Amino acid sequence: MNLKEKPVKICLIDMNNGVANQSTRCFRRIVDAFKSRIREVNPHLAVQFEHIQPRNLGELPDLDTDIILSSGGPGSPFDGWDEPWGVGYRAFLDHVIEQNRVSPADAPKIFTVCYSFELACEHLGVAKMQLRPDGTKFGVMPAYISSLGQQMPYLFPFADRLFAFENRDWEAVELNEERLRELGGTLLARESRPGCSDKGEALVAFHFAPGIDGTQFHPEADRQGVLTWVQNPQQAARFKKVYGELTYDRMVKTLDNPKRVARTYAMLIPTWLTLQFNRLAGARGYKALDAPEQDMESFLAEPRARAAAS
Repeated sequence: MNLKEKPVKICLIDMNNGVANQSTRCFRRIVDAFKSRIREVNPHLAVQFEHIQPRNLGELPDLDTDIILSSGGPGSPFDGWDEPWGVGYRAFLDHVIEQNRVSPADAPKIFTVCYSFELACEHLGVAKMQLRPDGTKFGVMPAYISSLGQQMPYLFPFADRLFAFENRDWEAVELNEERLRELGGTLLARESRPGCSDKGEALVAFHFAPGIDGTQFHPEADRQGVLTWVQNPQQAARFKKVYGELTYDRMVKTLDNPKRVARTYAMLIPTWLTLQFNRLAGARGYKALDAPEQDMESFLAEPRARAAAS
């Protein structure tokens, strides 16, 4: 097959275990926009998309998938560790690393979020996974980008800080710098500023190894997704109990701020996807994509359908 005619294979690994959620809709919205951008400049290129569910359906990605997004989900990162899906998922991460050592231009690339990020941390041994001593972290929160992280192209738009939605009981702590160097990885962000621990000790973004990136926070979250989460009466009451009513109101208002969650949604994963496609374009002869642009109108728009797991 002529490489220019080789389909681009995209996969969403849905770790929600069949539980209704906003994340799946948000990811699919990002993927749909990405596919449209590919087809605008490569109208005859086939783009194949697969949505799989390892935890509840036992599905695993094809080894020849090009670009993978792997989602968050409920529960402990140790749930199902020795089940076939858990063993298979970790084997897939190893496959990604090995292929990127052998043929980086045409190898699969994966971006892990929250639950998947926790699995990658534990499997690759770059940090210790533990329950948060202060309980669930929930709401729109800052992440502080390391000096090396600021050199990562998909983090360029954010300088030294970004804002994203968080909803987690676990955290990665105690960085294993030796293991990270061995993998060829980089710590990209923490939940507190360098040298501080006022907001916590968690390590919240990694370039784990060639081919594997990830964040503890949810860069896929759009405005409607965050509103659905934070306006849930139980979640709202929990947030207000910890942070107060005034902080809650300010958090909701930040959703209209183009420099906060809107920028993260528009730029982080879309830029990462663009980088991966353009890498393939160089190897296969596709036409490359321009960098994504932030579209506040799209961010503020109501989705056509309210989300559930699908």
